[in-house]
Amino acid sequence: MAEAAGAAEAAPLHGGLPDEIVVWEILVRLPPKSLLRCRAVCPAWRRATSTRDFLLAHHARQPSLPLLCGYVGGTGISLDVIPFDHRAGVGAVDQLQPVARLGKSFFGLRASCDGLLLLSGLYRNLGFSICNPATRQYARLPQLDGFAVLGIYPHSPTGEYRLLLAKSDVSYVFTLGSDQPPRHIWCPVGENMVCESSSVLFHGSLHWHVQQEQSGSNMVKVFNTTTESFRRMHAPSVPGKANLFEMDGMLGMSSFNDAATTIDIWTTQDYKSEAWAIKYRVALPVAQLTVKFGKFGGKWRVIPSCDGDVLVLAKFGDWLLQIDMDGKLVSCIYRPLQSTNQLRLKQSLVQHAFFPTLEGYVVNDSPFI
Repeated sequence: MAEAAGAAEAAPLHGGLPDEIVVWEILVRLPPKSLLRCRAVCPAWRRATSTRDFLLAHHARQPSLPLLCGYVGGTGISLDVIPFDHRAGVGAVDQLQPVARLGKSFFGLRASCDGLLLLSGLYRNLGFSICNPATRQYARLPQLDGFAVLGIYPHSPTGEYRLLLAKSDVSYVFTLGSDQPPRHIWCPVGENMVCESSSVLFHGSLHWHVQQEQSGSNMVKVFNTTTESFRRMHAPSVPGKANLFEMDGMLGMSSFNDAATTIDIWTTQDYKSEAWAIKYRVALPVAQLTVKFGKFGGKWRVIPSCDGDVLVLAKFGDWLLQIDMDGKLVSCIYRPLQSTNQLRLKQSLVQHAFFPTLEGYVVNDSPFI
């Protein structure tokens, strides 16, 4: 029997191709669901695709896609987690395929990083939880009750995943898997730390746009995830709230004018010197689109694509509209979806040691359907 097992391990993964090609050129490129199906082919395929090196390489190959969510059967019944796959060559029917459904969830999406999603209850008593849609792992985070979440990030010196939190304009850090309460860290005194928009992890730091209520001035808060320290960054003067995102290796920012008819898109020309320049000004035919698709809810996001194009994704009624930089309607999809600001999902099958230590930890069980 031992000889038979040894022979099975020594057998090539595919009769016509070297193992190096099968593993590192073919299997590593598959979407997570397809890869999990391939693991069922034989034990050798399962072993080859379960090593940490392979899973990290597989994660690196996955696209980072804009994240949407849809409530099924009414708000709070179940939640579909939907990456918007707008890549060239992807058919319309495949652009909005859910990667997970959370049943009886009452959840909203609050932060994302490396395939992990931070969920918050739509009602105050439901608190926070974390899940990985690809591995179908889920656990509650009762330690976060009463806090606002500013972002999730990998702490490179330790390899831990941590959450940046705020409460009463005071900042805290919580390490996933720790049995200690959130740890207080220094932050600027008297400044608003919370913003409606999601933070963006760029150049090893979390960034989010804040408009100071007293002065009305704009700034970008920057949190260095290695030193866990704050600094301010100059931001263009824009009306109202702004969304941050990464575009072509630069930090980008978008904002509406007061009349909500024009979107300005800025990028950092020089990140270190905090020099910004306006790259696009998109005039939206809001009146015409409202007549055809319904009321504009003020929800939009800028979506840079891999081939250099940029689209605006805007919600009019129950329609999701793609609009190009000339203000022309590219496509429309009828589906009642919710925007998640600038959250993105880059799926991962990497196993994390913190999950089994968390309260209410489950795999492939409720709330997953």
